[in-house]
Amino acid sequence: MPEILTTYEPDNSLKKGYSLVFSEIYNDIKKNRWLTYQLFKRDFFTLYKQTYMGIVWTLIIPIVSIVIFIILNSSGVFSSGNIKTPYPVFAVMGMMFWQIFSGVLISASNSLANAGPMIVKINFSKKSLVIASLGKALLSFVIQFILLVVLFFTYEIPPCLEIILMPVFVVPILALALGLGFIFSLLNAIVRDVGNMLSILVTFLMFLTPVFYAKPSEGLLALITQYNILYYLVSIPRELILFGATSGLGGFLISSLSSFILLIICLVVFHLTETRIAERV
Repeated sequence: MPEILTTYEPDNSLKKGYSLVFSEIYNDIKKNRWLTYQLFKRDFFTLYKQTYMGIVWTLIIPIVSIVIFIILNSSGVFSSGNIKTPYPVFAVMGMMFWQIFSGVLISASNSLANAGPMIVKINFSKKSLVIASLGKALLSFVIQFILLVVLFFTYEIPPCLEIILMPVFVVPILALALGLGFIFSLLNAIVRDVGNMLSILVTFLMFLTPVFYAKPSEGLLALITQYNILYYLVSIPRELILFGATSGLGGFLISSLSSFILLIICLVVFHLTETRIAERV
């Protein structure tokens, strides 16, 4: 009987072709959708466990931030620029889009580091941990949207018909945050300093992005804003909903396409490296 030889070689999914890699990614996400949902439920109930105010914290943070900027604006320390709508409406809508980006990014970047013991003991698709981070941010977005509706009624401002496209406007910014989240989750699992630096970076980016103020017309900040992908994903949908028109639609479309391309690239990179995560956590 001839001897059977078994050859072992390092796992390299790229040798199988990119079409098979995408197929594996799709099957992983589909097969682990129940696990993803359970992880979301766990994170959600843990977030508001043993708190008296519970989900109200989702409203407190943006409201306090907006009040601070209103005080700074009225005292002359901060200028919101030329805004043609009541400032609370303008600021809440900007905060809605910004927080769904920052919430997903920070939560996704911490997902692997926080689940270290689980990753070491159980063999499962680590994509579920990152994707589950979408849940809390989406819930916060819905609650803040309810606050926005209340402000529309309070100030008697009818939103434009473009408000029905709100789910469409959210998708690109989710794609950008999730794509970056896949990469930063890997980095943070190896070096914990990444998570701390990311929180500082997100705060810094918020001040560079017209979230609480109108786009500057001149100066260094105006130049930065012109090439800031987050400006197009945050401010352009706000302009369409509040005013029904915008001059940055082309930039929004380019930024959206770039976000989806980035998501695909980051997802592939994550898929090719996730089998080695347990060794590094």
